[in-house]
Amino acid sequence: MAQVPQVRVGIMNEPMVEFVLNNYYLVNGEKVTGNQLARCVDGMVEWNGRKFNDLLFEPVNVDTDSFTLENVTIGVSFHWKRKEDQTFRGALHLIVENDKITTINILSIEEYLLSVISSEMSATASLELLKAHAVISRSWLLAQIHKDNSAAVDHNPGLHQEFAPGNDDEEIKWWDRDDHVNFDVCADDHCQRYQGITRASTEAVRQAIEATWGQVLMYGGELCDARFSKSCGGVYEQFENCWQDEHHPYLVARRDDDDEMNFPDLTREDNAADWILSSPHAHCNTTDKEILSQVLNDYDQETTDFYRWRVEYTQDELSKLIKERTGDDYGRIIDLEPVARGTSGRLYKLRIVGEKMTKTIGKELTIRYALSPTCLYSSAFIVEKINEIPDGFPEKFILRGAGWGHGVGLCQIGAAVMGAKGYHYEQILLHYFIDAQIKSIY
Repeated sequence: MAQVPQVRVGIMNEPMVEFVLNNYYLVNGEKVTGNQLARCVDGMVEWNGRKFNDLLFEPVNVDTDSFTLENVTIGVSFHWKRKEDQTFRGALHLIVENDKITTINILSIEEYLLSVISSEMSATASLELLKAHAVISRSWLLAQIHKDNSAAVDHNPGLHQEFAPGNDDEEIKWWDRDDHVNFDVCADDHCQRYQGITRASTEAVRQAIEATWGQVLMYGGELCDARFSKSCGGVYEQFENCWQDEHHPYLVARRDDDDEMNFPDLTREDNAADWILSSPHAHCNTTDKEILSQVLNDYDQETTDFYRWRVEYTQDELSKLIKERTGDDYGRIIDLEPVARGTSGRLYKLRIVGEKMTKTIGKELTIRYALSPTCLYSSAFIVEKINEIPDGFPEKFILRGAGWGHGVGLCQIGAAVMGAKGYHYEQILLHYFIDAQIKSIY
């Protein structure tokens, strides 16, 4: 049996970090405990009046020792953004990045998964859902760790941009986890939500980890890039419409329903509009509070409309918002024109037409950032213009949308419904990852 790998998780990046060693830790041969403070000074980590290139705090007892980081920001760039103190097991590594201190938690993948499953959803979810999430979280993480960075687009896969020739500017960019250089994944929704042992785990979570120990999703002999989001909105999105132009046969369009092939072509504007304005049956189309409480943590439940939602802006609100979020001054907004939609109806190209300039933007997360003070629930929306006055500038824009997140891979709410209906975790996984295989690799 192969050894369980370790993972390096980036937690926070701040000029100063306050933390508490709740037990004894070893650093440079010394035993230390209690309240600690580290600053970035002259490009180095200053701690206890001394400067270091980096500092590694290792637990004396790896099974029980923990440390607490104060004022960790969670929900970065999303509507639930806030700060909280978080406690972690494993080692703490302090390094300097961009004249700030980055805190990195080093621990085994299986210990990491105990937190991810309890952080991404409620630890009280059904056992089969927890098993399914353990497999996809493990698969995704190992796939990221094993990615060949030399194949990265423009050697910078974390943020990709391209500009198309023609009369209108076209700016297409996306974010992925590969912009992390000194650690494997970050702790926020950008990668997988990880909040240490702050989110109380349960015996069911431990059972799910043990029952699926070392299991991953594979396709064609390769680890699956096992993505997931809160709600697909009824139909899955394909990978290439959200990130780099790389097709994964196991991440293709299907309906989130027992009748998987029964869905319209949502890349067509008329079909997408009909779909978004209706409320078709799907596993993730549920208002069952008990099921939702299994998959949604307390602050996730602040979002009540996710399968279908509505956002409204006045002309002044929208023009100011787009300027603040994109850095481009469009003046008053004339139109938001759909250019290209993916398989779930999500826009991955949107043309913003203003009195001063016109630009096409994408992909889906770029669009969501541009049209919200935080992050729009999804890019699967249609635009309704209200009271268009003679000079061509609408007084109000209403966005009517579907789903929550990018919609690729496992739909967490849909999977929760399947778990509640008695589906086995393997059935849940193969519903969302087409023709994949479940294998144990350690």
